[in-house]
Amino acid sequence: MLQLFKTRFEQGKATVAFPFVEKLAERFRGLPRLLPNLCKDGCRACADACPTEAIRLAPLRLDLGACLFCGLCEEACPEGAIRFGEEYETSFRTREAMVLDGAEARLATALDARMRSLFGRSLKLRSVAAGDCSGCAAELTALGNVVFDLGRFGIQFVASPRHADGLVISGPVTANMRAALKLAYDAMPAPKIVIAVGACAISGGPFRGSPAASDGVPPDFPVDLYVAGCPPHPLALLDGLLRLLGRIEGATNGA
Repeated sequence: MLQLFKTRFEQGKATVAFPFVEKLAERFRGLPRLLPNLCKDGCRACADACPTEAIRLAPLRLDLGACLFCGLCEEACPEGAIRFGEEYETSFRTREAMVLDGAEARLATALDARMRSLFGRSLKLRSVAAGDCSGCAAELTALGNVVFDLGRFGIQFVASPRHADGLVISGPVTANMRAALKLAYDAMPAPKIVIAVGACAISGGPFRGSPAASDGVPPDFPVDLYVAGCPPHPLALLDGLLRLLGRIEGATNGA
């Protein structure tokens, strides 16, 4: 037992501070930066390289809800008009806000005052993996480990939707999961929120158009927060949740 205490003491503090100010790994691809003025007429290199058709031209735009953060567009663009940055903040309140055009990104804003008063100090979430590859589910699980420690902010994942304030959805919502997802949503007491995590849940990702999937969260689910990525980094998920609760400075009240 003494050896266990000694080992734990030597490990030191593992939980990262938030907001996170250190630099992530060099291979990390964060919020893309678009420079439309560098885009040459007739050049389709970036659009042709994108596996999910997330890029539109004339003018240059990028749908972050469909982006896999694979970096192929950045590699293909001869003019450097698309560059992935280091910012992990990739959460939005609307799908329209996820279409980047070179202007400053309109990141997620807070819930209204009533919803913040209900969930601001204690938010219980039920996660449903609706046919995902387990990438997003793994990052959501990581939120509970000692490094990110989601519980210190009063946010916790629960086993039953009946105990939840919000539904966290990952995956393209396959045909076999549609009924289960609807049951989970209906089982949550009102008021409730919905969070779409990852490209698959937002737009269908690489499975968009498949007859076996729904191209993401069905339109009859009112989504309150979209977190882009494939999968999103745990810090992106944490940032989005805290923005939604109005606990990030500068996250003004949303609708």
